[in-house]
Amino acid sequence: MPNLTDPKLISGNANKPLATAIARRMSMHRGMSVDLVDARVERFNDGEIFVEMYDNVRGEDVFIIQPTSNPANDNLMELLIMSDALRRSSAQRITAVIPYFGYARQDRRTKARTPITAKLVANMLVEAGVERILTMDLHAAQIQGFFDIPVDNLYASPIFALDIMTHFKDQMDDVMIVSPDVGGVARARELAKRINAPLSIVDKRREKPGEIAEMTIIGNVEGKTCIIVDDICDTAGTLCKAAEVLLENGAKEVHSYITHGVLSGPAVERVTNSVMKSLVITDTIEATEPVLGAPNIRIVPTAPMFAQATLNIWNGTSVSSLFDVDTLGPIYEGLYSV
Repeated sequence: MPNLTDPKLISGNANKPLATAIARRMSMHRGMSVDLVDARVERFNDGEIFVEMYDNVRGEDVFIIQPTSNPANDNLMELLIMSDALRRSSAQRITAVIPYFGYARQDRRTKARTPITAKLVANMLVEAGVERILTMDLHAAQIQGFFDIPVDNLYASPIFALDIMTHFKDQMDDVMIVSPDVGGVARARELAKRINAPLSIVDKRREKPGEIAEMTIIGNVEGKTCIIVDDICDTAGTLCKAAEVLLENGAKEVHSYITHGVLSGPAVERVTNSVMKSLVITDTIEATEPVLGAPNIRIVPTAPMFAQATLNIWNGTSVSSLFDVDTLGPIYEGLYSV
């Protein structure tokens, strides 16, 4: 049965624009106002984080919206401290809405004497009082098993499918989905199936870490509008190199759809100067000024999906229904028409 209490949203400092947008969309979906909890998340002079909530949360169903993006450690500590404050304030249930789950790339031991930091973060979140996780496109799906609490992992592919069918509707026969490496084949195949497009793979080989020795294209991309799909774009080196190789193999043009635009270091400059026509990212990580100013980077919103998922968790209905384009279409009505 639905909870008797209303959902309460609280935001840290990691991505306030997304938190505000989620609250606004929830208000539209419910037909009544949903506001962010009045709180302050500040730092002492030595960098220690302090949290104080001005609204009563006793017995409430609270959702903390906080991606653990750069600076990852500060944003993670904010999330842990907010959860602890809510638990000590007798919140009924605490759900961590983590649009971008940091440390997800450290999900296994790749060599001796290294940590599994994703598991460590999972333990800390549970210990701090988090009772449920809502996230998007975990880098490794097995991270869900690191938690002994429910984890809802949303996918950006239904949003990307809507965007592709809108922006490439006159050339869908020529669209080909490309995985930038063998590890991302499942993700790329899933999107290709949604839009009924063929699939190609970029096989890269390294002579030493950080240096790509060779890239081979598996599949015929000649004359195709290639769309590279991945979950994270960090420094964009591999992405830009893959775009060049695709064009060298006869691709007509190259675009990229990436869920989490980390875009650290020289990434924005590389993308701006690359042969890619466009890079589409979501707003799971707050865009920096260079990202907003880049002429070939476009941002698609995730707030409608997160808002509906939050409402579904609150009232006890299906979250997996949002994986279908037919269900998601009405939620994104006004943004896409396919």
